[in-house]
Amino acid sequence: MKLFRYVIDQYGVPACIGRIVEVDGRRGVIAEDRGHYIGVNFDDSKPGVIANCHPTWHVVYGEIGTIRKLTPSQMRYEAFLDADSDMKFGEWLKERSRHAKARQEYRARG
Repeated sequence: MKLFRYVIDQYGVPACIGRIVEVDGRRGVIAEDRGHYIGVNFDDSKPGVIANCHPTWHVVYGEIGTIRKLTPSQMRYEAFLDADSDMKFGEWLKERSRHAKARQEYRARG
């Protein structure tokens, strides 16, 4: 299935991943296809925070840009969610740190 098929067919807009947009005066980059909406990561939001925006409501489409990478803390939280652990996030971080330290000590022993 082609990304943004509905939005492009219904509204005739040049929506695609990485396109710079200005929505109601806020600058951002299209980061996800959200079905009937475009998923925009605004410049004044953290990387990875995606807002649903109507493809024609006060939207100005620009050139192709780049999607910002997640911060290290956001990547850790994503890894925690992917781990599907029964632990709380803080517990998971401590356990992860303990394992990393043990691996480091093992490598140091050679």
